[in-house]
Formats: sequence, structure tokens, C-alpha cells
Amino acid sequence: MSSFKISVDNGSNILKFQQLVESIIHSISRNELKPGDMLPSVNQLMSECQLSRDTVFKAYAELKKRGVVESVPNRGYFVTQKITRVLLFLDTFKAYKEVLYGSFLKHLPKNVMVDLHFHHYNIDVFEKIISESLGKYSKYVVMNFDDARVPEIIGKISPEKLLVIDWKIHSSEIHSVVYQDFGEAVFDCLSENANLVKKYREFILYYPTFTYHPIEIAEYFNKFCQVFKMKHSVIYNDNEFKVKKGALYFLVSDRTLASFLDQCFENGWEPGVDVGVISYNETPMKKYVKNGITVISTDFEMMGQAAAEFVAGDQPVRLKIPTTLKLRSSL
Repeated sequence: MSSFKISVDNGSNILKFQQLVESIIHSISRNELKPGDMLPSVNQLMSECQLSRDTVFKAYAELKKRGVVESVPNRGYFVTQKITRVLLFLDTFKAYKEVLYGSFLKHLPKNVMVDLHFHHYNIDVFEKIISESLGKYSKYVVMNFDDARVPEIIGKISPEKLLVIDWKIHSSEIHSVVYQDFGEAVFDCLSENANLVKKYREFILYYPTFTYHPIEIAEYFNKFCQVFKMKHSVIYNDNEFKVKKGALYFLVSDRTLASFLDQCFENGWEPGVDVGVISYNETPMKKYVKNGITVISTDFEMMGQAAAEFVAGDQPVRLKIPTTLKLRSSL
């Protein structure tokens, strides 16, 4: 049996059997325990950690369920496979991030354990989570955001262990990235469907004060409207978002989409007939709302799969995930 330390804190709010499970998994991920190594006996853990027999049995049962250990009659418990621990650090948990997360988990090998955290665009939280995670994980999958301190913080992670996803801001050539294009790809999507956009007398982008969506979308929106000679405007003031009949709206926030639909209902207007809307980011429900909401979106299923392949492999990656327009009745 390898030498390793079991850590159980009697003063913690975390259940003791869960602490025991995490302590063993942590030791396996750090190669302190290797496949074939014998774990301490139930009696040994009861004595050394002041645990009840039920607590130890419950922890070992959970490890067996996860396929991490196996029991051999009259001999004891043994490690069955190496564990890789990964930090998945997202901005927020929205519907389309759930698609990414589900795809990420689905395509990971069974011996990979994922710890999921969110920074909510708070740079102090971002720094705290990264700093506390250093040395604990084999790979780091991180969503950056627009803050001047981000490069220094992610610079603490070994480049070969880091994957920047979704928005490649503050990444460099030494980093692996799996990202979407928020600018030129949007221009291309609109250009390919310009005949439908031009059905409307005005094209309006609503970029609300509360969004963290990359502002470059406004630059390429204006470029499209200038090239195709459309009357257009960008709304930044939340109080100015008053839906006008005959206009087409481009919305980067699902909160504003809800407001748009509320205003349509109040006025008796049908999306795609009286007014138009294009929403940014696909979610599972948008194909069903009001006979379908047209979206411009990257493929989050593909992004999750690509992130999983980075974690499972040992090769760097620089991959741009395609952005497409999914045409539905709202346009």
C-alpha cells in the first residue's frame, strides 16, 4: 500500500463520508495512490480518523460505484484506475452553458472528475478560485472575460494544462483555445440572409447595460447595415427599448428577449409578421417559443466535445467553432 494522507475535518460542514471519498480521489489524481494499490482497511480508518464503521463503508461503497476502487474478498479494497481531476471554470450557468457542460461530461473518459465553478465576471472571485486551484488539477478549462487582471491570473497556470473556451480574450499563442467568433461570423450570418433582414424597415441592436457580451458585435452589426444600406441603430439605454412595429431586433440577452415577447403580447403583434427578432445563443427552448425564435449561435455541443478531447489528450488545440444562423419563424 502506498503512503498517503487521509484528511477528514471533524469541524467541516461537509459530510465525513464525502470528505473521505474526496481525500482518496485527490490522492489518486496526484499519483499518491496508483492502480493496484491497497487502501487502508475499514478498521484502520475507523481508528486513525475517528470514523464510524458505517461512514467508512459508505465512502468505500461510493468509490466502488464510481469505479474507482474494487473490493476483493478476504483481502481488502484496491484502486482500479487513475483519476484525472479537471477544473471547469465558467462565467455563468445559462441554458446554452448547460448544453456545453452536458456535452463536455458526455465526451470525457470515465476516470475524469470535474469540479465546476463560476466567476460571474467578478475578478476577485476569478483570482481566488484560480489561486486556490493551483496544483490540484491536471487540466484547467476556463472562460476568460474582459478584465485587465485576467492575463496575470491565468499566467499562473502551466500553459499546457490550460484551455481557454468560448471567448479567446486575454489568451495568447501559447494557450490552447476553443472559441467562437463574435464579430465577422455575425456579419457573415446576416449577409447570407440579407434578403430576409431587408423585409423590415429598420434593424435595431439592443446592447443592454447589464450584458457582458463582447461589444465587437456592435461594430459588425453597423458594418452589415452600412454595406446593405439599412436604416439601423444600436440601443444602449435600457429605457429606450420600446418595440416598434415593422422593425427587426437583434438581441444578445435572453432577458431582453423576454421583454421583447412581453411587448409583442401587449400590442397583439406576431413575431415574424408584425416585428422581427434574432436572438443570440441557441437554447433548447427557442425552437419552440412562438413557433420558433431565429438565432445566431455557435455550436455549444461541439465546443463541449472539443474541450473534453483536450482534457483526455495531451496535444494543444486552437479551434474556432462555427457560428451559424438558424432560421425560424421570428425572422
